[in-house]
Amino acid sequence: MSYATATALQAALYGHLTGDATLSTLVTGAIYDTPPQGAVPALYVLLGEGEVRDASDASVSGSRHDVLIRVIGETGGFHAVKEVAGRITDLLQDAPLTLSRGALVSLRFRRARAFKSGGGQRRQVDLRFVARIEDTA
Repeated sequence: MSYATATALQAALYGHLTGDATLSTLVTGAIYDTPPQGAVPALYVLLGEGEVRDASDASVSGSRHDVLIRVIGETGGFHAVKEVAGRITDLLQDAPLTLSRGALVSLRFRRARAFKSGGGQRRQVDLRFVARIEDTA
């Protein structure tokens, strides 16, 4: 197992999400892999934390990546954040991502959690996906 495939997965996820015109329109291009600085958009996507486990077997080096993607709405109700979250799950479920290192075997939606944060002023959906990668390096 190598953690090096984590950056390849992060880049591929980011590229896939930012490359979708519908998602980009929904969040006016506000898709980040680091929290925004300064004025925060009213609705945005943030690629978040992850956890990686060894998934190697006798024939191949592999890893399992638990990935968090957050949809955050600074104003309004849950409708907009849930709409964006739905689009993301449609885009990523079994997406044919090309990685700069390794080969994506599967990418699956695991669960979602919608909740209020920021003292009840913010609406948020945390999406969890699991990716299985074989390291070809």
